[in-house]
Amino acid sequence: MELIENKLCNLNKFMLRFSLHRINPLKLLILFFLGIYLTACSDFIEADPPKNILISETVFNDPSTVESALANIYYNMREQGMISGNFGLTPLLGIYGDELDYYGFNADYAELYFNNVNATNTTILNWWSQAYNLIYNANDIIKGVEGSSGLTAEEKSYFKGQALFVRGYIHSLLVNLYGDIPYIKTTNYIENNSVSRLPLAEVNVNIIEDLVMAIELLENEGDASEEKVLPGQSAAKALLARMYLYNENWGLAESTASQLINNYNLEPNLNDVFLKESSETIWQLKPGITPKNTQEAVQLIIQFIPGQRYALTNSLLAAFESGDQRLTQWTESISNTENTITLFFAHKYKANLTETERLEYSIIFRLAEQYLIRAEARAHLGNILGSQQDVNVIRNRAGLENTTANTVNNLLDAILKERQVELFTEQGHRWFDLKRTDNANNVLSIVKPYWQATDILLPIPETELEINPNLLPQNSGY
Repeated sequence: MELIENKLCNLNKFMLRFSLHRINPLKLLILFFLGIYLTACSDFIEADPPKNILISETVFNDPSTVESALANIYYNMREQGMISGNFGLTPLLGIYGDELDYYGFNADYAELYFNNVNATNTTILNWWSQAYNLIYNANDIIKGVEGSSGLTAEEKSYFKGQALFVRGYIHSLLVNLYGDIPYIKTTNYIENNSVSRLPLAEVNVNIIEDLVMAIELLENEGDASEEKVLPGQSAAKALLARMYLYNENWGLAESTASQLINNYNLEPNLNDVFLKESSETIWQLKPGITPKNTQEAVQLIIQFIPGQRYALTNSLLAAFESGDQRLTQWTESISNTENTITLFFAHKYKANLTETERLEYSIIFRLAEQYLIRAEARAHLGNILGSQQDVNVIRNRAGLENTTANTVNNLLDAILKERQVELFTEQGHRWFDLKRTDNANNVLSIVKPYWQATDILLPIPETELEINPNLLPQNSGY
């Protein structure tokens, strides 16, 4: 029986990889309910299996089956696509930018490393397809709970709030990778099959609207779970603060980040920051049955040379100041047997790859980012002292003295560097920072020999353009 269940799990996972517009509406419904079954493949959250997977109305009238549908979304975030998994943003935007060198043999990854991405790159397609699958499932939950007659008002708010957060979060990643994109709010197959790309500014407005509504709906839900593996109001606020920063709404970025800073505490010990009980974690994803460790540990820790896939770049290592404890506690080095090659790797996640007990979860939002968001917002608002104080909180924890930056421009440069050494190899922060601050071309043209200014956006996958010409034109440079 166990073998049969494992095969069913693998089949379901394979089927859910396909982009939604490639299948008809009946298959979409089948896939959704197959997705619910996937929670049996994972111990992500403790939820009873669906009591009825045949009738959609029944699913959305029973809170346990809605929980299973949401659990399936978080399962897929964790196991595949750009959020986590072995082709997530952490390693791949690390090699696309200036954080990681790549030593593997995957042709798609090599395109990213050498900034020579083609529109036929399967990783780029997988990111796009899986992201819109997640968005479709979130929209299906929103639609289902809105029309439910069996859920209480509190349950509807709780489930809809989570789904709106997911929809906003996934779109926020897509728009930063691809530029203008469709913003999908419906499960209508015909409409979704012919959508057009919206201007970046309009996409950002939709993201912010979804997050504001999610915060209102999750008002009484706190952080949704003791382990912080379900996104609650705080996760939505963390993303909202980031969106306000990216959109240069400095006042709202400052005030939203302040709400989180007032309610969370930084871990005083750097070695405890990425443990699953970390006090500064706002939202994290719990690893599945195998591997026991986070994908960040599995992907980034070098076990042997040769055999490494990724290593920290010299430019990242050079960014650390003398005495910065993040260099000694969040990185590690390894040499080959001849001691002729020494490489450094990210060691934020420290769990041994054979651990049987989960010591760490994959952190998506943590408090340190909020301090740096507020510092940047305050600098733009002319609050030099307040900005310095926020930067110093992060610097002092790393064993560094207070910043000497005392002008707006100097502070902004100092904050960008502080983000580089605080948030390295975390969900593509460095790449997004270079992009949003218009520093990508200046920085990467020096350290990346094949860099071109048009690499600021990834291409829309070619197969998507062939299926839906409304997505044209292709991004410049492709």
